[in-house]
This record gives sequence, structure tokens and C-alpha cells, in this order.
Amino acid sequence: MLSRIVSGVLLVLAGAVFGAIGTVAHQSSVTWGVAIPLGLIGSLAAFAALLVGLRLLGHSRLPALLAALGAIVLILLFTQESAGGSVLIPNNLPGVAWLAGPILIAAIVVAWPDIHGHRPRAADPRDPNAR
Repeated sequence: MLSRIVSGVLLVLAGAVFGAIGTVAHQSSVTWGVAIPLGLIGSLAAFAALLVGLRLLGHSRLPALLAALGAIVLILLFTQESAGGSVLIPNNLPGVAWLAGPILIAAIVVAWPDIHGHRPRAADPRDPNAR
């Protein structure tokens, strides 16, 4: 029981780390004739890779859900204005995409049908009826 609680806390912290790094990096862009938001693309790709990896490796939706909750709560926290008046997620297109993107990615990954349930079970070699 204690290991499940520790795993849950670590998953929330891992999601929070991805949310914090993505929040700092999402405004980065490179200009080659047009501005390409590489920070936003990389942040959303890293967040999606985290959740998809947790969903594929886990036996339930809970690990992906906990990591998503950690990231989304931290992103929502960083949208608030600080006491000094600074905002880490401004009200511009990359900021709105970073605010909405992880929520949509988390909803899709967590709601995706379970593919593990359709795998046939291995036959028990001790079973006389097994082929």
C-alpha cells in the first residue's frame, strides 16, 4: 500500500516537472522567414510522450491521470499573476495553446480504449486441456 502511495506522489511530481519545464520553454521560437514555436511543439510533444508512455507501460489509466493532474495543476498555477506582477504564461497564441494543449492531450490519452484487454492469455503448460 505504501509503495502505491509513493508511486502516486512521484507520478504527480513527474507531471509537475514536465509542466514546469514546458511552461518555461513554451514561449521559445525560431524565425526562418516565419516564427516557428519550437518550444511549444517540444513541450507538447514531451508531455504527450510522458502520458502515452505511462499509459502503455501501466496496467491502468491511473499513472497517466496522476501525471496529467500534476502538470495541469502546475500550468494553471503558473497562469496566475505573481505578487510582483509577472506572468509566466502570457495571453498570446503560444500561451493559450500551452494552457489548452495539455488538457486536450490528457483527455485523449486517458480516455483512449485499453489495448491490453484484447491480448490472448498464454496457455498454462500444466493444463491438460491446453494445446
